[in-house]
Amino acid sequence: MKPFVSLLVLFLSVFGLSGISQNTEKDSWKAIYRMTAQLQDPQFPDKIYNVIDFGAVGNGKTKNTTAINAAITKCSAEGGGRVLITNGDFLTGAIHMKSNVELHIDANAVLRFSTNPKDYLPLVRTRWEGDDCYNYSPLIYADGQTNIAVTGKGTLDGQGSTENWWPWKGGASNGWVKGTPSQLDKNCRPLLKKYNDTQFPIEKRQMGEGFYLRPQFINFIHCKNVKLEDFTIKNSPFWVIHPLLSENIIVRNVTVNSGGPNNDGCDPESCKNVLIENCTFNTGDDCIALKSGRDFDGRRTNAPIENVLVRNCHMRKGHGGVSMGSEISGGCKNIFVENCEMSSPELDRAILIKTNNSRGGTTDGVYVRNVTVGEVKDAILSINCSYHIDREGEGKFPPTIKNVYLSNMTSKKSAFAIWLDGIKGITCVDNINVENCVFSGVEQKNQIKNIGKVTLRNVLINGKVVNLEN
Repeated sequence: MKPFVSLLVLFLSVFGLSGISQNTEKDSWKAIYRMTAQLQDPQFPDKIYNVIDFGAVGNGKTKNTTAINAAITKCSAEGGGRVLITNGDFLTGAIHMKSNVELHIDANAVLRFSTNPKDYLPLVRTRWEGDDCYNYSPLIYADGQTNIAVTGKGTLDGQGSTENWWPWKGGASNGWVKGTPSQLDKNCRPLLKKYNDTQFPIEKRQMGEGFYLRPQFINFIHCKNVKLEDFTIKNSPFWVIHPLLSENIIVRNVTVNSGGPNNDGCDPESCKNVLIENCTFNTGDDCIALKSGRDFDGRRTNAPIENVLVRNCHMRKGHGGVSMGSEISGGCKNIFVENCEMSSPELDRAILIKTNNSRGGTTDGVYVRNVTVGEVKDAILSINCSYHIDREGEGKFPPTIKNVYLSNMTSKKSAFAIWLDGIKGITCVDNINVENCVFSGVEQKNQIKNIGKVTLRNVLINGKVVNLEN
């Protein structure tokens, strides 16, 4: 792609359309590289704690929750090391990680999670779609731990399906049939919104049994120095990888195959210093979604998602390749995406920023370059400031989105190249820049409404040069 784009820039320069470099953009890329250079993998003592020695049986039927957690507890208490899962199919309930522990799943092992909700009690502190609450324990959970990892070339199977977990979403396509429970039974989403809007005490937001809010697969909250590496993870009940209010996160060489409802691949939320690299996402929702809390809960915590680098990843099926929002009330800054490939007839958008005027929050500094897009349904770049406004109503907290830079991108098929929609009457979206890009097979004209400054420079759409500076 790079030689092709370079030839394009040379061609355009002959006709007096040469682009200019953004010094601030270059400096920002240098800064994110400095961050990743300082981001160190967690280190662990060379000690092995085989779960079989704690009574685990890898026959796919025996429940090993107690044995696995006992190995983790002992490993942490003795200074740390590797908790090993090997040679078998290990059924388990909730696993709770502790400091200085690496949970390692060998290539010849499957860690298979129970579909019985009672195996995820007691309730734990988390966020559910940006709302603070207590809910079922995520399948793998940690709270306030340091120096932890999940590694290995094995498989983590959440066993989500149209028979387990997914019907709780509601909807026939998810396996729900009339007369069976779902999160709609107690209007859980409106209830969480009410809790959020009234700032109901978080300790009293006890969901769990009877509320049918599906648990995340991996959720680490208030943690530091975390690595997730090499494994395949599939069939999540809900969001797949969800670091929350945590710092120094590495997600590397992970394959996510999880097509259920709300099966976002990786959702770092209110986290600082995040590297996601060499991963493959095939998901039922956004491949990667960057978040920072919903409405008052996000504004109260005031913890942005910041300093994120996504590189060398493959995005297949999903709502967005890399999305920001919609729960982004705590802010979003310094987001970088490079050298990724995105393509599927079931991938809606490549780069998406979604929010509304109930969210508030400032998204400042999004940098995307050298991304190859094959096919997406909708747009290459989409900014939507009316996301879910139809069901949430007009709010009083307009968001701010500014300083977005896309360069050296190519695409072969999409409905739109660029689709931008701000909020009428105010300039909440400003300084959007698209440079040195080639978009082919585009079906409709760019849609740009209620936006401040937009610059298109050296952009080729269906073979025609499109330049804009308003």
